[in-house]
Amino acid sequence: MTSRTVTLLDVARAAGVSKSTVSDALQGSGRVAEATRDRVRAVAEELGYRPNSAARRLRRASTGAVGLHLPATATRLDYYMNLAFGAVERAQEDGLDMVLLAPSGATGGRIASRVDGLLVIDPEPGDSAVPGLLDAGVPVVTGERYLGPATGPSGAVVCDNAASLTALLDHVAERGARRPALLAPSGSSAWATALRATAGSWGRAHGVAVTVRTVPFAATPAEAEAATLALLAADPAVDAVICAPDGSAPGVLRAATALGRKVGASSPSGACGATNASGSSGATSTSGAIDGNGRTGEGSRTEHDRTEGDRTEHGGPGNPASPGSTDPAAGPVGAGLLVASCVDGTATRGAEPPVTAVDLRPAAYGRACAELLCDILAGRAAPDTVRRHSWSLETRASTGSPG
Repeated sequence: MTSRTVTLLDVARAAGVSKSTVSDALQGSGRVAEATRDRVRAVAEELGYRPNSAARRLRRASTGAVGLHLPATATRLDYYMNLAFGAVERAQEDGLDMVLLAPSGATGGRIASRVDGLLVIDPEPGDSAVPGLLDAGVPVVTGERYLGPATGPSGAVVCDNAASLTALLDHVAERGARRPALLAPSGSSAWATALRATAGSWGRAHGVAVTVRTVPFAATPAEAEAATLALLAADPAVDAVICAPDGSAPGVLRAATALGRKVGASSPSGACGATNASGSSGATSTSGAIDGNGRTGEGSRTEHDRTEGDRTEHGGPGNPASPGSTDPAAGPVGAGLLVASCVDGTATRGAEPPVTAVDLRPAAYGRACAELLCDILAGRAAPDTVRRHSWSLETRASTGSPG
């Protein structure tokens, strides 16, 4: 049977049953005795039978494909590329092709005719394509919750962004920071919203001023550098900067170098000593689950353009320059600066010094989103299923953690 394609009829003849019995046995349907089902499957395996996927899709009016919608900034960020590869790999395990949708996308009705289901990653309420996708008439799984008014998705995979930022703030506080700051992402995605809210709640709970500066959702290193320079000029007492956007941490490091701030050391009043700039990554210290990973693109203006609109939150006005400073932004002579990131990646791991960051495990996250969609399509999971995705905190030399 190796010289031509093995058919259902071949299996039926070899197993001594009807063609319909073979079909039911292999699909797990119909009223077929378990012994017969096992025998048919064994014969099919022995003969090398492979189901005709195209015919099977026609019978169930299936396209054999699912769509993937990413934020407009996706092509600039390692996070989304890794996520997409993970989603594609998992979909293929269920025999489904992955169709990458253009950010501007077709209308939901047209898309529904081409795919069996949709993955919508980090849906931003301001993204005009999202409502149509959620109402396309096919199962939809979102990566992070959608906070807009449109029809809800069929399921979601979420992480606990509040917990991950809390872990970062706790970590820099333990390393001696007394005046942390957050370069928070703009926009109204679940990820951005959770980070800004957590900075406020953490500051109130700890009685510590958390300076919040808003930067573009996908801020470049240059934009992060400008934001950090403006931040430290306005509040030189800041002794820890946590940057949210993926890949922006090197800009914070450049700003620290320009101002003579020693990365990996706390301010003189803190408890953290200097750290070798070439120190290696520390061990994973925290893990959890998220409630907003969202990473959609926002405007491009730099912090120099928005200094007046930014603010110091949750603890009062920014401190004046410390006595004895030659450059107000540089802070006290020998002042240190702890640096961390809300998103891990090549930019944080390869920085000098390596940057403490939250590893959101994007490839695994993409797999988890695709797996939930596959499970819903196959009836293995109920609609409205919500699953959690874990993260880890990787401590490195930029926060004075030992290598």
